[in-house]
Amino acid sequence: MDTDTRTRPTAPASGGRAAGVALMLGSSVGNQSGAALGALAFPVLGPVGVVAVRQWVAGLIMLAVGRPRLRSFTWWQWRPIMALAAVFATMNLSLYTAIDRIGLGLAVTLEFLGPLTIALVGAFTGVSTPARRRVTVFCALLAGAGVVVLTRPHGATDLLGIGLALFAALCWAGYILLNRTVGRRAPGVEGSAAAGVLSALAYVPVGIAALLAHPPTLAALACAAAAGLLSSAVPFLADLLALRRVPAHSFGIFMSISPVIAAAIGTVVLGEALAPVDWLAIGLIVTANAASIVVTPVAAPRPPTGSGASHPPAG
Repeated sequence: MDTDTRTRPTAPASGGRAAGVALMLGSSVGNQSGAALGALAFPVLGPVGVVAVRQWVAGLIMLAVGRPRLRSFTWWQWRPIMALAAVFATMNLSLYTAIDRIGLGLAVTLEFLGPLTIALVGAFTGVSTPARRRVTVFCALLAGAGVVVLTRPHGATDLLGIGLALFAALCWAGYILLNRTVGRRAPGVEGSAAAGVLSALAYVPVGIAALLAHPPTLAALACAAAAGLLSSAVPFLADLLALRRVPAHSFGIFMSISPVIAAAIGTVVLGEALAPVDWLAIGLIVTANAASIVVTPVAAPRPPTGSGASHPPAG
């Protein structure tokens, strides 16, 4: 990274908080919109085919935007990048297969348990005062209650689908932590771009086999490509930038809005109706998000190391 970029003054906390919220909101809206469009292609391509096309499109976009200098990365930088690529690819496949089996709303709701766990753990390690710690725990539990309410009316009995959604939740927790680490170790968005490229390459043989088994149509490919743009490239980059502006546990709590957005988009795109009890859950989740953003202090962003760094920065 250039010297003048490293020494640029840090933005005020309020500005960083507002930018972080905007980035997280855009990430969630893009992610759920892309998931709904990808679900429309399931009857033609199947979940594996949709995920493969999505990863290819995302990898190409992130390669063009991030322009990672792969040869300049050190092993210290490559380790979290490769782990992030593996988590990213596994999370998408698990989630899309779960959506195919139990629906968008329930799958995304169960997946949220990953960031909720990050929120609860972070409440005891990232919040400075006992009062803020208690409020943060309350916000996370309030959001969790909303998740339980959202889950209850569906009554899904597909244990494999539920298990895949819970595995996606585990992957999402790892994704939050790894994306933050990559942002600190690699300059700009090069680390995330490199992870997206690796994930796309891993899906080349898998995707070819899936498309041969499920001959694609132009409409299905368009939906899968849109999923790659909205659910992969946009959130991947937005999350990286957001995690440089807000603590990881605040990110986890705010991402509880994902079931809300998924329910709304599922209603419009997939015809999934919302019951009154669902709106109660939405109210709980939105309240938890608003409270967590107001009371949680913004951690000062740490500048990423330069491309030539070969070891972690002191401290």
